[in-house]
Amino acid sequence: MNERTPWALVTGASGELGQAIASSLAQAGVPLYLHYHMSELKLDGTLQLCQQLGVPALKIQADLRDPGQVAGMFAQFPVAPLLIVNNASIDHVGLFSDVSVAQFDELIAANVRSAFLVSQGALPAMLRERYGRIVNISSIWGITGGSCEVLYSLTKGAVNTFTKALAKELAPNGITVNAVAPGAISGGMMERFSPEEVAMIAEEIPAGRLGHASEVAAVVRFLLTREAGYVTGQIISPNGGWYT
Repeated sequence: MNERTPWALVTGASGELGQAIASSLAQAGVPLYLHYHMSELKLDGTLQLCQQLGVPALKIQADLRDPGQVAGMFAQFPVAPLLIVNNASIDHVGLFSDVSVAQFDELIAANVRSAFLVSQGALPAMLRERYGRIVNISSIWGITGGSCEVLYSLTKGAVNTFTKALAKELAPNGITVNAVAPGAISGGMMERFSPEEVAMIAEEIPAGRLGHASEVAAVVRFLLTREAGYVTGQIISPNGGWYT
């Protein structure tokens, strides 16, 4: 990526995967808007890296479930982002029979509505430029479904369908929309499992190991490049061959 690389917005940039994505983009020289909701201090490492690399980076706070705050976030950008990574998300584990309506509404708002609102907020600038890249972070469970993660799987399945439909609508305008659906990635959500459980999961994966956040970030970075302009509407799952 060169000096003309547009700004990227990474939502949920304070999380482990968000940090990996932002760091990968910074190393490619991409100017960054680093979104967070509550964990501002977790952005410090990424901001330091950007400073060391001479890459422009600004942090911005917003509750992406709130349309007003999303609109306010876009109003603050000195330069409109043309690269969007909808990474902000929350998990839910539990029996389907125990899921409450409040939990359902919370995950829909955090995992689906946020991606919808951010993509919609970014669209006017993309349409003016007739260029843009949107990458939604999904999950392997959005493809296959996960037992005891029915609600989470539901939201990620919605993200996948949103991705495919929006890609078709925006393709004539030079805008691509793709999703990255990671499999079992070390750290993050996998930390709920014991070492023994993690080893059992790794045994099920043909690659024989869990993935790394940096490997997911590499896929995201490619999808944001100009060279990826013919790739759209795809759900790409870095999962070590776990599900094909």
